[in-house]
Amino acid sequence: MSVFTKLTLTEFRLTLRDPLYGFFTLFFPVLLLLILGNVPTMKEAPPELGGLRVIDLYAGLALGLAIGIIGLQGLPSVLATYRERGILRRLATTPARPAILLAAQLVMNLITVLVSMVLVYTVAILAFDVPFPQSPALFLLAVLLNCAGAFSIGLLLAAIAPTGKTANAIGTFLFFPLMFFAGLWAPRELMPEILQRIGDFTPLAAGQDLMTDALTGQSPALLSITVLVGYLVICGAAAVKLFRWE
Repeated sequence: MSVFTKLTLTEFRLTLRDPLYGFFTLFFPVLLLLILGNVPTMKEAPPELGGLRVIDLYAGLALGLAIGIIGLQGLPSVLATYRERGILRRLATTPARPAILLAAQLVMNLITVLVSMVLVYTVAILAFDVPFPQSPALFLLAVLLNCAGAFSIGLLLAAIAPTGKTANAIGTFLFFPLMFFAGLWAPRELMPEILQRIGDFTPLAAGQDLMTDALTGQSPALLSITVLVGYLVICGAAAVKLFRWE
């Protein structure tokens, strides 16, 4: 078994020891969907949604919630704590280099997102007749780009935060406004024009737009792709520049 595989499995085991993390990334999005799906207004189809029901959009938002929790709170908190406790420094003297640990963390979190995606959309399709994405490949690409945007911000937070608690606090501070612009409290299409335009340039909203495009079979919005790739390049480069292993 390779060092990378061992580290990835170890990260999974450590994550499973934290039931709250598993609950909020895997089961809370499903629970939120089940609650909202039984609200009568969620089954309405306002004209602004182009024939979609509100619950059809909230399936993607529930997945975006998991991506936001992992990318903005879980990932930066764990990595900052590892550096704070000297774990990364000790790994530097073993075959398990810190960079391999970072890759293992990213893979573990990405797999968690994919599991959450399967759970959310299985429940959404079976319980609320949410349509299967007309462009499955585009939908998967949208999820991966959404993760890229959120995870790159998380890596930047992990790079600049002195402690795990600080990383979690900053991530939480960013999480709520970003989820607001993504449409968690009200669908983006029903927001005032200025809030929609601001949301266009936030990562979780851009990811939500791409998932909606895939759901309806539309061509992906170039602006959304550009925004997410921009976050990946800018925040990723800054994280590489500022990240300290010790």
